[in-house]
Order: sequence, then structure tokens, then C-alpha cells
Amino acid sequence: MKRDLLRLLAGILAATGLFSCATQNNVPPAASQFTKGADNGLRSGDQAIDRNSIDAILNNPERAAPHAEESRPGLATGWGHEKASPISGQSFVRASSKPAGTDVIYYNDSKGIKAMAASVRRVEGMQTAAGGLVEWGVKGQLGFFETYKETHKNGYPEGYNQFLKGTSYGRRLVAGESNGTYTIAIHNRSKNTLEIVASVDGLDVFDGKTASFSKRGYLVNPGTTLEIDGFRTSNDSVAAFKFSSVANSYANLRHGDTRNVGVIGIAVFTQKGVNPWTWMPEEVRQRDQALVPGRTRPGQLTMNGTRVPPSNREYLPPRNGPAGL
Repeated sequence: MKRDLLRLLAGILAATGLFSCATQNNVPPAASQFTKGADNGLRSGDQAIDRNSIDAILNNPERAAPHAEESRPGLATGWGHEKASPISGQSFVRASSKPAGTDVIYYNDSKGIKAMAASVRRVEGMQTAAGGLVEWGVKGQLGFFETYKETHKNGYPEGYNQFLKGTSYGRRLVAGESNGTYTIAIHNRSKNTLEIVASVDGLDVFDGKTASFSKRGYLVNPGTTLEIDGFRTSNDSVAAFKFSSVANSYANLRHGDTRNVGVIGIAVFTQKGVNPWTWMPEEVRQRDQALVPGRTRPGQLTMNGTRVPPSNREYLPPRNGPAGL
């Protein structure tokens, strides 16, 4: 009797453990916690996506995407090939629990872009964000994807000068290509280290779960560019970001939630005790353009509206002033 009771108790515990660990489609739980960062990155306290978990989903013959998602047009982000992407840990204390700035990029195929915005203007692939602390964009294998800003002319004709009042800009849109891989490029324009928390389709790029400001991200050193090339699977590798259909997106297959597909987001955090806006490029440029009466330099705008030619490197000292000023 005692032995039978022990067997029964063991069976109950085994069953309880099985159901507590099982996930959708019998996928095993994610990998254990780890602390990490890129050579300019940091990560702490979250779980990496387990490669075996994703393979179990993708290779399950009984897997069936919801019918509604199968009919949705446009692009989302799927689980691409695994690639080397080593990272290491580094300490970083945030100045605040709230980011210094956030930004989003909406992506779709060319038809989707046309459907999303009635009027767009082509812009450079890298655009500034977070008060100018960073500039960022989405790159493919051959460079930045075609990037647009949604325009609102407020009744003005097409071709209206964008620098005049009456023209405003809305969402930034990137035209991707089905089955193509991409990376998120983020350049730190400041003189201080920044922390970047990034999400794709509403999912954190480290643990593949719902994005949140409370999660940690990559550190980007001053003047350097970080390229996030996939969902992290370990300290040494990522699964490449790959444009896919909505039905085959990671958000749909893993979570069954496609509300945020087509959106890439970043949150920029500054370091405690540091003023990140000190000696920003704009300030340096303004200093460089400061004028001294009677002095000319290449590129300087003269009184008649012309500029000093690059070949003219003569500097004229002001009257009664010391030579060389």
C-alpha cells in the first residue's frame, strides 16, 4: 500500500511538472537566464529564445496558422537562419526608468506602403531620433532599403517646398522585400554611451517576448554604429530577421498575436550622471561656423550672398586685433 501511494504521488508530481513546463504546440521552455551585451552592448536578467523551441514550432506538421492571418497581406518578420553574433557584458546605470526618446519605423512591401500612405517623400535611410542622440535605419544586404516619410501637404500642391510652413511629416516607412533578411543599424551621435532597447513586431529582440522599457538592451559607444541582425538565441548567435508573410511571422507562430507586425521600435536610455547632449554635432558645427569680424574662411557666407571659395585659405585679422585672429 505504501509503495502504491508513493507511485501515485510520483505520478502526480510528474504530471504537474509536465503541464507547468509545457507551452503552445508542446514547445519546451526557453533557455536559462543570462547577462550579456555586444562589444558595445549589454543584456541582463532575461531569457534568450531557445532555438529548439522555435524549430519545434516550425517543423511541427500539425502546426496551423489562424485562418485570419493567412489572408492578411504585406510583410512581417519571420525566423531566419542562425548566424554568429557574439556579445559580452558591461555595466550601465540608467539615468531614468523612462527613455530619453523613442522612435518607430513601419515596414511593408511596396504595395503595402502605397496602401498605408497616400503621399510620401523619399528620404535617407538613416534618420535622427531621440532628440538627435541617434540616427537609425533598416539595412538589407545591398544597403539601406528605400525609406519614405509620410507627408501631409495641408491642401498645398505636390512638390510644395518641404521647408515652408504647411508641410508636415508623419510615419517613416521602409519598403522591404519578401524573404530578404535585414538588420537594424543604430549610430550613436553623442559623446556618451547609450543603451538601446529594440523591438520587432512588438517583441523584444533578446527574449522574443512582449517588448517593455523595463527590459535591458544593447550599449552603443560614442560615435559607433550598432547593427542588430536578429532575435538572440544565445550569447554567440542570433536568428536573422527575415521578411515573411504575416502567417509565417515569428509573432504569429510563437505567440499567435499579430497586432504589432510591421513595426520596428527603439527606446534610447542615457547613463546616470552624464549629460548626453554635451558637444553634440550641432553644437560643434555652430562653434565651427562662429564668425570673427574681418575674418574669412572657406565656405563662409559673405555679405553679398556668395561663399568664400575652398581655394581661398587666407584669414584676415580684424583691425587693431592681434595677428592670427
